[in-house]
Amino acid sequence: MAFSNEPSTRHLSSLSDVWEAPYWMDDADEPQEDASRVIGDVTADLLIIGGGFTGLWAAIEGRTLNPNLDVVLVEATAIAQGASGRNGGFVAASLTHGFSNGVERWPGEMQTLVKMGHQNLDEIEQFVREHNIDCDWQRVGEIDVATEEYQVEGLKQFVHDAAEYGEELQWLDQDTVRGRLNSPTYVGGLFDPDSVAICDPARLAWGLRDVAIAMGVRVYEHSKIEWIDERGTTVTAKTQFGSVTSPKVLLATNAFPPLLKRLKYMIVPVYDSVLVTRPLTEEQRLSIGWAGSEGVSDSGNQFHYYRPTVDGRILWGGYDATYHFRSGFGPQHEHSAKSWPKLADHFFTTFPQLEGLKFEYAWSGAIDTCTRFCAFWGTALHGKAVYVAGYTGLGVGASRFGARVAIDMLLDRDTDRRQLEMVRTMPIPFPPEPFRSAGINFTRWSLDRADHNQGQRNLWLRTLDRLGMGFDS
Repeated sequence: MAFSNEPSTRHLSSLSDVWEAPYWMDDADEPQEDASRVIGDVTADLLIIGGGFTGLWAAIEGRTLNPNLDVVLVEATAIAQGASGRNGGFVAASLTHGFSNGVERWPGEMQTLVKMGHQNLDEIEQFVREHNIDCDWQRVGEIDVATEEYQVEGLKQFVHDAAEYGEELQWLDQDTVRGRLNSPTYVGGLFDPDSVAICDPARLAWGLRDVAIAMGVRVYEHSKIEWIDERGTTVTAKTQFGSVTSPKVLLATNAFPPLLKRLKYMIVPVYDSVLVTRPLTEEQRLSIGWAGSEGVSDSGNQFHYYRPTVDGRILWGGYDATYHFRSGFGPQHEHSAKSWPKLADHFFTTFPQLEGLKFEYAWSGAIDTCTRFCAFWGTALHGKAVYVAGYTGLGVGASRFGARVAIDMLLDRDTDRRQLEMVRTMPIPFPPEPFRSAGINFTRWSLDRADHNQGQRNLWLRTLDRLGMGFDS
């Protein structure tokens, strides 16, 4: 069945008690003492702008490669208050925003990308274990469920296609998938047992922050960079109360308004919404099963992602990817009166046996999307600055790979990663307004129409496919 794109009032009561903030941030273990602000003039060997997962992994990578490298990381707010603490906590091996996207764009190196992705996920898991990062890490895999018959053959074929590139997937028929997670909407499912972990992403970010500081990285929070300026052999980044000057700079600002003009056409912020329920009763949990605690997503163009939490809740997000005119960004977009009721409707359509369950948390957060749906890299300021952006979701895992490539570029390291076509090419830019907004909204309408028409893509979507462009989250 296709989910309705129009919110109803039927389940508004389930939202009556929500706290409009990320579930992950309601944590007694959140660091109470923020790192100091940039005051006065600071110098460094490497400046990292952005304290999300990319910036944190880059700081750790830089110090690992050169323990004498003076690394300064500057964050506009506080660690985990941006996208790092607003996602669903899925950590995927995919570096290309899914296997299909990678095969379509880089078929000749997809086997290498799959291998690198799995190695990256394994190394993240090893890092978490070695450094005792308490982030509820679980390597549980993921199920892509079919909710309409037309999706079944595509998922079945995917088992064979992915096997050629080293991915081992399992097809689950209707009875088997409902036996694992009981929903009347499921007609089949594709289980990936090893390529996805789930975690508490805020705790992961705080853990990486602690490791970076222990390694000697200087972390400054609440220090928004207002502008950057090339000065001879160095770059100076100006904050409200001071500046940081360095010969090498990594721009890792995700969906935040970019500091380079060129990036305004390469990425756009889109807002994704998430709900988290109250803890389920034992009876409610038994009614749905889910003994394996797998991550789940459905197979429409507009898809939901969901997972259990360690305290017995269900996190339920996705479907809408909302763009605001002129790349609108800020806290005014973190409340979604339209998306939250729609998500609630879809939740109870998927799990009607949970009717009456209330949601306790609701939030929306920005994702940096690009037209190829996965990270890209580039240089600026005569090579003194490197940027990485455009993850389009699934960035919790891919950000480590993105950070390592960026550090390779900044330190001029000749690695296999740098030779990838994926790393050496750029996505097609988005058009300027008003064409950008019109194109994105028409694409969203077309995707919804395809979801309600047996997956049939109209001329607009087929044209975008041929051009290697699109819109996703």
